[in-house]
Amino acid sequence: MRLDQILSNAAREAPDTPALIFEERVLSFEALDARVDRLANVLLDVASPGDRIAVLAQNHPAVVEAYYAVPRAGMALVLLNYRLEPEDIATQLRTAGATVLIGERVLLDPLAALLDDVPSLAVRVSIDASAAGEREYEALLADAPATPTPDRAADGDDALAWIIFTSGTTGRAKGVMLSHRNLATGALVSVLDRPVGPDDVYLYPFPLCHVSGHNVLAIHLRRRPVVLMRRFDAPRLLEEVARHRVTMMSLAPTMIAMLLDAPGLVDADTSSLRAVGYGASAIPSDVLRRAIDALGCEFSQGYGMTELGGNACFLSAGHHARGVAGEPDLLRAAGRPSPLIEMRILDDEGRDVAQGESGEIAFRGDQVTRGYFENAEATERAYRDGWFLTGDIARRDEEGLLYIVDRKKDIIITGGENVSSREVEDALHDHPDVQEAAAIGAPDPKWGERVAAVVVRRPGTDLDEAALVAFARERLAGIKAPRTVLFLDELPKNPSGKVLKNELRARLAEADAAD
Repeated sequence: MRLDQILSNAAREAPDTPALIFEERVLSFEALDARVDRLANVLLDVASPGDRIAVLAQNHPAVVEAYYAVPRAGMALVLLNYRLEPEDIATQLRTAGATVLIGERVLLDPLAALLDDVPSLAVRVSIDASAAGEREYEALLADAPATPTPDRAADGDDALAWIIFTSGTTGRAKGVMLSHRNLATGALVSVLDRPVGPDDVYLYPFPLCHVSGHNVLAIHLRRRPVVLMRRFDAPRLLEEVARHRVTMMSLAPTMIAMLLDAPGLVDADTSSLRAVGYGASAIPSDVLRRAIDALGCEFSQGYGMTELGGNACFLSAGHHARGVAGEPDLLRAAGRPSPLIEMRILDDEGRDVAQGESGEIAFRGDQVTRGYFENAEATERAYRDGWFLTGDIARRDEEGLLYIVDRKKDIIITGGENVSSREVEDALHDHPDVQEAAAIGAPDPKWGERVAAVVVRRPGTDLDEAALVAFARERLAGIKAPRTVLFLDELPKNPSGKVLKNELRARLAEADAAD
């Protein structure tokens, strides 16, 4: 299935059903499809099939329109992370060879001096207020024909639809190429493992520039409404849930923690909620338990990445219920692979490991990326005999449940022993004064690396290094306990809520140099 067919099918079968709810604006599937046709015709007038069209905006209906319109025009959508520095955004524009940039004024202005160094860029479009040399989004749509664009079926489902740059948690970002087939399969996988009912209303608080946007596709595949938040804000989210009688939503663990600390949670009407999906990073067990108690609905987890066009493994609501009822280890699992994807766990020689042993997760299937844009070297490194290597280390138990041990690059090697940063983080999160914690390896002249922790204290507490190290030593083997603790006001994260450990290593190095 081609990506834009998800919308055109919904517009034909459920024309009057709300597709997108944003602030005071409601777009039916029919209305959204008509606007997508207009945008696709605009793009065919200013660009050519095969071109890359970039979008730089916070969450806005125009981004969802581009989700469908750019592929409908036979072009590839480049989703730019608005939280990056202007120089990084300009680099991604050059890497993608974007010919058109659609953006918001507040994000375009800081880029202005850099765009002249993007030789491919021919057209700039402003979603809100246009400046000299730019086109205005709504004016372009108003002047464009609403007639259907030429059928691109001949391009095939493997044609490039989106390019999303990786989070860059360990280095320079790479442009992940996602085809129509990749994204449509990712959406189908989601609705198979997180069923969407005929009365469901879904709330989306993640940035649309992230692969989590596959959830929008999944909900539209089932012809149900998406309540779109401009950005995550815990009090506002509670208002939106009550106002629109939201039944489903997706959150990152950091969002869940912030929601639990929201002053209005106790009095909020969340009675409509039936299911919350979470993912993007590990969640502390106590946070998950508090969330289940506070919201009183089902929780499930998804494990995936940009290169998979969404989630590939799921931990069901039933497993969560068992975890809360007396099997707490289940709450640390990432779930089972979808029936639409193949998964293996491999050792360094590419052989399958035994049950219970750790190895690198590898996937094969229709939702797996075809590689990185204009980066043959990175693409070659990512595959082994046709299997995509995730860089995640994991094991499986006797039930077939997947447990993430760590990122391969985040394993700390101290004194010749491998230490899982995730195990250290789990122990630190057990301390009542720890709000967030990350474990990293720091250079050490004796041990090669030492275990270091970067911690955010809970507001109003005065936890110190000695007390936290002593606490950790009661729960971890001596070699695994942190030797250094750096306290910060917040941990740097990417749009999906993943901690940027490369930034933490840089900050720790600065602190070591200062000492």
